Amino acid sequence: MKPVLFLIQIILAILLILVIIIQQKGAGLGSTFGGELSFYRTRRGAEKLLYRFTWFLAVAFIAISVLGLVI
Repeated sequence: MKPVLFLIQIILAILLILVIIIQQKGAGLGSTFGGELSFYRTRRGAEKLLYRFTWFLAVAFIAISVLGLVI
């Protein structure tokens, strides 16, 4: 059971790293492709999806890590 948890943990870690790298600090996805906005705005569309997916991956990674300690 532990090898399966370790494999899931490695996959989650790689996905989490990739999703974080895709996001740019202080910039939206629009500025990634050339546009730049210098005012605050809410997350929308793909940017909001990436934000929520990052949180999901982080919580799943922590849960699998704690589960690995308990088992």
